[in-house]
Amino acid sequence: MTDNSIYNNPLITRYASRAMQENFSDEKRIRLWRKLWIALAESEMELGLNITPEQVAELKAHAEDIDFDAAAKYEHLVRHDVMAHVHAYGDVAPNAKGIIHLGATSCYVNCNSEVIILNDALDLILGKLVNVIDKLRKFALQYKDLPTLGFTHLQPAQLTTVGKRACLWLQDLEMDYANLMDLKSHVKLRGVKGTTGTQASFMELFGGDEEKVKELERRVVAKMGYEKVYGVTGQTYPRKFDYNVLCVLSQIAQSAYKFANDVRILQNMKEIEEPFEKNQIGSSAMAYKRNPMRSERICSLARYVISLPVNSAITSSTQWFERTLDDSANRRIVNAQAFLSVDAILNLYMNVAENLVVYEKVITKHIAAELPFMATENIIMDCVKAGGDRQELHERIRQLSQEAGRNVKVEGKENNLIELIEADETFRAVHGKMSEILDPIKFIGRAPSQVVEFIRNEIDPILTENAALLGQKGDVKV
Repeated sequence: MTDNSIYNNPLITRYASRAMQENFSDEKRIRLWRKLWIALAESEMELGLNITPEQVAELKAHAEDIDFDAAAKYEHLVRHDVMAHVHAYGDVAPNAKGIIHLGATSCYVNCNSEVIILNDALDLILGKLVNVIDKLRKFALQYKDLPTLGFTHLQPAQLTTVGKRACLWLQDLEMDYANLMDLKSHVKLRGVKGTTGTQASFMELFGGDEEKVKELERRVVAKMGYEKVYGVTGQTYPRKFDYNVLCVLSQIAQSAYKFANDVRILQNMKEIEEPFEKNQIGSSAMAYKRNPMRSERICSLARYVISLPVNSAITSSTQWFERTLDDSANRRIVNAQAFLSVDAILNLYMNVAENLVVYEKVITKHIAAELPFMATENIIMDCVKAGGDRQELHERIRQLSQEAGRNVKVEGKENNLIELIEADETFRAVHGKMSEILDPIKFIGRAPSQVVEFIRNEIDPILTENAALLGQKGDVKV
């Protein structure tokens, strides 16, 4: 139950999923510590150190027997979280107490578990990312042929289609997917390196036998389910890895921000809306309002995530020699909250992408208001083909366009450029043909084909590769 008398992190209470919260929990972290201690003790035993099968068995038997209260009391006494849990583990596995953490430094459990937690978090993000891609794919194909105004500088430009615009959102996510997968392909554990990364303590334990020390690391890493390990480290794994992680998360946030901003603008134009529930209230004062709160929340959380890589960059650049501890408190906050935020962003993104509402008649109305201006070049060319003077036509259509523009901007009337052209003998060659000339389909180029080709060639392979992850839905907690 939430204690409302103290500050509660809204990422936990309002936004992030249970799965992501559990991934960064103390329970998961300490379970990983104990798994690492077991892997170390068992591997040391296998390689000939004076550790018995009974001691390893006792560690395994009590791996889940975690007394957080006892650990907290030890930490208050010794001011060291790892040693506090060494003592708490030793209390429930007394026969193995003397060989827990043998030869290791705190970063053996800290760094290796942190890499695993970050990698597992990336897996959670991957699942949600491909589900957003899947939902946008369906939307893009559904509306690949629906013309809509394109905008450059937020001013009406040549037509595109609703589906083609969705492919711009999809392409951002495709790039994010590629970056995420590249990052995952380079994940490495810190391994078994000792206090300053030299493995000196393990060389002492194994009497200077380098091959056994190397084999120890191979076995421990394999027992944790990994293959790759950093060839050299100081006391910690390279903090540049954290920066790389934060950059991938930032890029996902950037993509979501772009999408959500576009939806907010489109909702203002009444062309496309995010979902709005039957009992949802848009404003406490203005009962008629349908605020795009999901998209606004995406932007709000994304802004926070985008700000975080610079923090991680500072941490990476200020590691003194083999390590300094001023990264610890910072990283506990930054890494977890970046993932919790992106988790929440993708939950919202899934929800919005799956439930976008398109108002086709409004889109058609907006096209009708602007297309006459965009069609002027086509009108000139048709008249020239019929024997007209291009320069004369251009000057006359410029004059008529300005008159129509005044009607729209000054008088607040509808765009009457087509009526003016139909009444002007200069353009008699196209009189009666304007509906054909103004068919929006003629102004969208290859947009529908681009949608089909892009999805077939670039999006579908991603979804095929990750088919087992599909089927998730976005949950809006509040």
